[in-house]
Amino acid sequence: MKSNLISKSETAKLLEKISKRWNISFPKIKNLRVHQISEQAQIITGNEMKILSIDDEYIPFLSETELLKKFPYVMVDMGAVKFMCNGANVMRPGIKKYSDFEKDNMVCIIEESQNKFLAVGKALVSSQDIGTMEKGEIIKNIHYISDKYWEIGKTIYS
Repeated sequence: MKSNLISKSETAKLLEKISKRWNISFPKIKNLRVHQISEQAQIITGNEMKILSIDDEYIPFLSETELLKKFPYVMVDMGAVKFMCNGANVMRPGIKKYSDFEKDNMVCIIEESQNKFLAVGKALVSSQDIGTMEKGEIIKNIHYISDKYWEIGKTIYS
């Protein structure tokens, strides 16, 4: 896996881009390191922070619990956990509770018993629509515990 440090100006541009997409501000970071996983995917690290980038989509890495807490969430029942950890999308029947979010927002998936982060995905509908739905896909699962990015990410330290 190739890994390289990016310049201060590239770091600033990248953090600004991610801040706008996520609507979250980051502390000043001098240099970020980009770890090339594949042609489409990188893990970006710096200042005790990990971000997964897949096809120009930025996803908070599942090990970053403080960062994940800043995102909207859906809480799934224990029956959905096995499916989430195998990459399944979040379906309406498995959702117990949720915060406010818009379609296309990054949303964290949390399990109900321990409140642990299981996955991060992209909202296919807004949270306002969930109440009127009995079935259907709610969140597209992009990054989940035990996926290939999770396994590679465990070997990378910022």
